[in-house]
Amino acid sequence: MLSLEIEHERFEIAGGFAISRGSRTHADVVVVALSDGVHTGRGECVPYPRYGESIDSVMAAVRATVGELGDRLDRHSLAATLKAGAARNAIDCALWDLEAKRSGRRAADLAAIGSLKPLTTCFTLSVGSPESMAAAALKAAGRPLLKVKLAGPGDAARIAAVRAAAPDARLVVDANEAWTEDCYTDNMAACAEAGVELIEQPLPAAHDAALEHLARPVPVCADESLHTRADLPALRKRYDAVNIKLDKAGGLTEALALYSDARALGFKVMVGCMLGTSLAMAPAVLIAQDADYVDLDGPLLLSHDRPGGLVFEGSTLIPPQSSLWG
Repeated sequence: MLSLEIEHERFEIAGGFAISRGSRTHADVVVVALSDGVHTGRGECVPYPRYGESIDSVMAAVRATVGELGDRLDRHSLAATLKAGAARNAIDCALWDLEAKRSGRRAADLAAIGSLKPLTTCFTLSVGSPESMAAAALKAAGRPLLKVKLAGPGDAARIAAVRAAAPDARLVVDANEAWTEDCYTDNMAACAEAGVELIEQPLPAAHDAALEHLARPVPVCADESLHTRADLPALRKRYDAVNIKLDKAGGLTEALALYSDARALGFKVMVGCMLGTSLAMAPAVLIAQDADYVDLDGPLLLSHDRPGGLVFEGSTLIPPQSSLWG
């Protein structure tokens, strides 16, 4: 039977982080370690209140699931026992890491992906006043791809300010469910005017059926509306792209299958993350290899990453060393 160690760890965010739902100063993560006495596999997740998760609830779910499955714990029994979400993600990624260490093979090879290449990741700008966002955009203007957090009212001024401050950067935006049908048309027009390439989750997930009849001159990407493969059929008439996050999908195992199904249905794909450390980003690098957009900048937003973390050369993410994960 595998032994379990589980820890809540906290990392300071450089300058804080703000989206339409609120702001915070620290990233709180849960790290799971599974050991057979010789090899240890690790996985990290970020409990997300938007999905009814907390540090305590996720840690309790991890302990209960590992205890219940005992010697039967593997990725397949895990998926059959625990619902998709942060707890399952941490266990699933720890199992992948453990399998890689036991076999002496890279997780990318186990997943039939092969050699990993460097990736260009988004760099995220927190939502704020047009003036503060312009200042942040000016500082990051040399980065090739910026992700701009928006908040609904006032977004036209925000995106115009960012574009003026970073005229050469490619832009994607993320409204985090903050738009309404009343402001949708004006905000969409402002994004089109600014040359935005993709808009994440403009409307609340519970009300996104409206996207079936609203014009989408800029492609729209499902985030909060997408968790697992089961969500894809309902999204076909509403979205042009999907954002795959391991914490939503419940781990790398489901994320790989979700990526395949999304491509088969004609969706563009973003591979994203919650605000965590390099240990959370490393498994996502596998599915991000051929994604249209990569948003794995979590470590870049922290004051300090964990030791031995990913290497970034500007916005270029270098594939993880096996000492970190996989």
